[in-house]
Amino acid sequence: MLYVRMKSTKRLFSVGFTICLLTLSHPAATQNTRFQFDSINPSVHDPVMIKEGQTFHLFQTGNGIGHLTSTDLKTWKRAKAVFSSTPTWINSYLPDFRGNFWAPDILFYQGRFHLFYSCSVFAKNTSLIGHATAITLDPDNAKSGWTDQGMILQSVPYRDMWNAIDPNIIIGDDGTPWMAFGSFWDGIKLVKLTSDLSGVAKPAAWHSLCRRTRTHKLDDADPGDGAVEAPFIFRHGDYYYLFVSYDYCCKGLNSNYNIVVGRSKKVTGPYLDNNDVSLAIGGGTPVMKGDEDFAGVGHCAVYHLDGSDYLIAHGYSKKANGDSKLIVRELEWDSQGWPLPIRLQ
Repeated sequence: MLYVRMKSTKRLFSVGFTICLLTLSHPAATQNTRFQFDSINPSVHDPVMIKEGQTFHLFQTGNGIGHLTSTDLKTWKRAKAVFSSTPTWINSYLPDFRGNFWAPDILFYQGRFHLFYSCSVFAKNTSLIGHATAITLDPDNAKSGWTDQGMILQSVPYRDMWNAIDPNIIIGDDGTPWMAFGSFWDGIKLVKLTSDLSGVAKPAAWHSLCRRTRTHKLDDADPGDGAVEAPFIFRHGDYYYLFVSYDYCCKGLNSNYNIVVGRSKKVTGPYLDNNDVSLAIGGGTPVMKGDEDFAGVGHCAVYHLDGSDYLIAHGYSKKANGDSKLIVRELEWDSQGWPLPIRLQ
């Protein structure tokens, strides 16, 4: 998720406020019928998921980080948000932050659940990625509850030509943890983390994974129109697959978000599409796009669960007047090891 360019005014507006309005997982939503929770077709933004026992836990953009649960991937319940209040350290870096956390990622590693999240402010890459841990996700367990672990990475205007949002953690074949992240600006980056996931490894090992061509010069005051964000790396067979979202989210019925993929035998890339075009120069094999039911779909995550591979994402529903809805689809592969395009019907 990032920003929407309004051509008529040349101004940039953060979509964080819009997302806050569309995210229904937060208990402070109004009683207007539009904001009543739909257990079968829930409104979500930037979903990620993990399974503990027989329960699927979905985390998403929203106040305190939204949390839904399900036992069948069909019917969902609202659960308690990750944070009841903003960790105090965040406001020292982002004084205007109001608790609307963006684009989390979740994994189980070294005996704990690790949740990564991003915080940002309007129209700048004044952003940071934080980290919280939990022993269990079961609210009935006496050991449940999240402990915030502080900041992983920060981007600063006029210092960094990348944006510290949309984290995704992948553990390499050799056990090395990496974090992919980024949107707009100079594209998707990858950086090595410490073995306990508490920060960036030193010396830092940085890689550029995906970038799109812009129509005008990039500067710190403007993320540009090279619309790419939401990286997710998934291991399948002999390859790492980098899924990213191209074009624009967060415009309701005018959204044209879509998902593409490239693959590499090394987690650090280069990631090539099925025509051998690098994602670093705008390549990408299509995976999912809008249709007669959805204006645009994107910000996906991919998992191997209960013997099958699944892709989850959000899409802007035409039937729901552009509200962002959860999409869960089984992901299948062709004989060459490429994910088959997903039809939404």
